[in-house]
Amino acid sequence: MHSVVSRSLMVFTTTLAAALLALSTPALAAAAPQGQCANRQAPPPPVDTSEKPAPGKQAPPPLAVPAVPVGGDRMAECGLITPDGALNPPDGNTAASWLVQDLDTGAVVAAKDPHARQRPASLIKTLLALVVVTELDPRQVVVATKEDAEQECTCVGLVAGGQYTVDQLLHGLLMHSGNDVAHAFATVLGGPDAALAKMNALAARIGALDTRAATPSGLDGPGMSTSAYDLSLIFHYAMKQPEFAKVVSTKNFEIPPTGGKPAIPIWNDNKLLGVYPGFLGGKTGFTDDARHTYVGAAQRKGKRLAVVMLRAEQKPTKVVDQAAKLLDYGFELEADRAAPVGRITYQAPAATPSSSDPSVLADGGTGNSGTSSAAAAAKEDPFGVTGWIITLVVFLIILGGFVVGHQRKRAAR
Repeated sequence: MHSVVSRSLMVFTTTLAAALLALSTPALAAAAPQGQCANRQAPPPPVDTSEKPAPGKQAPPPLAVPAVPVGGDRMAECGLITPDGALNPPDGNTAASWLVQDLDTGAVVAAKDPHARQRPASLIKTLLALVVVTELDPRQVVVATKEDAEQECTCVGLVAGGQYTVDQLLHGLLMHSGNDVAHAFATVLGGPDAALAKMNALAARIGALDTRAATPSGLDGPGMSTSAYDLSLIFHYAMKQPEFAKVVSTKNFEIPPTGGKPAIPIWNDNKLLGVYPGFLGGKTGFTDDARHTYVGAAQRKGKRLAVVMLRAEQKPTKVVDQAAKLLDYGFELEADRAAPVGRITYQAPAATPSSSDPSVLADGGTGNSGTSSAAAAAKEDPFGVTGWIITLVVFLIILGGFVVGHQRKRAAR
């Protein structure tokens, strides 16, 4: 009889322990997919030597990965992320990562591996442009240097000693992706290192936690990193700046003659401008390591949507045509009132990590000076739910052992 009771008590204790431990696992399980996705910490290995550090320097380590995905739980998913019951996007999309957002509400309409870390190529110029429009007067005159004029091109064609206004250069930066212009802006901002510091500080301030600019132009460099989510956030923020929105919507522009050189005509590289109905502008990019990158926005029936594509290819169809299909898909989902799968949110990163693991942010990844729901719960209960459950399990096991021991003593008498 005693042995039956003992076995029953041990079975009950074990079952209860397993059940209580199961209650503690959802938070861990929810976080697991984010760590398992490819390129969660860093972009794919480079195909050339463009990211080789300068002699005597080391490549910076990957940026910290937030414990909680920025933009919502579904933003941690690796593959296709669509509203429940929605049709899949059109075939033929080659981008490794992409995101469609509502520019007005910040709702993420659909996405694919949005926080995978990729390279931005010239899309990083949107971040440089944000620094420019917030720090420089559009009428300020910039004198191009010899170094500016000799940058690795794509180039607008700046001449050493030529005088240009910030507004003129901004058109060259965003419409024709001039690397000579990017270097000229970096020089005005205090030099390339100072410009990069300002770009990365701005990215951190608005919550682009996957982004590190390694060059002002978007040419690949050690530690270069971004994501479809981050570039969507940066573009969302940029389109709120009137000067930026005006420039990316300009189809052609002319920089007046200067330095004894003729005027420089500029045509917008974004082939959807003037072709896709309601197109508002955007930016294109390419490097061997980044492959093709793209951002563009359009308006239809009062809705403004934007798409970001990273690591795409020009076959079987051109990247701009793939982007147009994603915009069409987004407008269809909006018309059907599909529920958002995430949200673009502005937030600042925590100053210090909460543990010895450098990949975890102090605020649990909300990037907010306030607290996330997880962080708030931790403050209310410092010991944590899991800690209390484990303590209870241990207590029950000890109690079971005490009862069994007591019964064995009685049986031995």
